[in-house]
Amino acid sequence: MSREFQVTFDAHDPVALSYFWREALPGYVHPAPPGREIPDGVDPFSVWEQFLAEIGVPESERRASSALEDAEGTGPRIFFQQVPEDKVAKNRIHLDLRAAPGLEGDDRMAALETECERLVAAGAMRVQRFEPDPPMSGGFIVMTDPEGNEFCLD
Repeated sequence: MSREFQVTFDAHDPVALSYFWREALPGYVHPAPPGREIPDGVDPFSVWEQFLAEIGVPESERRASSALEDAEGTGPRIFFQQVPEDKVAKNRIHLDLRAAPGLEGDDRMAALETECERLVAAGAMRVQRFEPDPPMSGGFIVMTDPEGNEFCLD
C-alpha cells in the first residue's frame, strides 16, 4: 500500500502562488471551503474570502494559506503556507512537470518550449535549457515560480 502525501510550499503570498501552480498543473483545482461549492466561473478565493469572514478569521490572516487538489483525486494535495522569511538559497526539493510525455528529440523540446512560454506568461521565469543527451536525458528546461522556487519542465 502506498502512502499519501501532501507537497507544501512556504510562500509570502500563498493565494497568488496557488493560482500560479493551478496554471502549471492542469487538472488541479482550489478546493471549496467546508460545506460550500465553487460555482463555475467564480473566483475560488472570493468564495474562501466570504467563508473566512463568516467564521471570524481576521482580514489580515485570510491570505495565510491556500491549497490545490487534483480534481480526479489521484495526485497529492498541494498546500501553500505563509512564512515571513525570504527564500535565500536553492530549494532542496523541486517538482519535475512532465510536459512532454512520450515525445523525444525536437518534438519533445518544442513541447517543452511551448509550455515554458505559457508558464512565463503566468509569472514563471526561465532559467536554463538542457539539450537531450541520450540515453540518460531527454532534455529539460529549468524554471522558477513567481516566488523563486525551482522546478523543471521535463
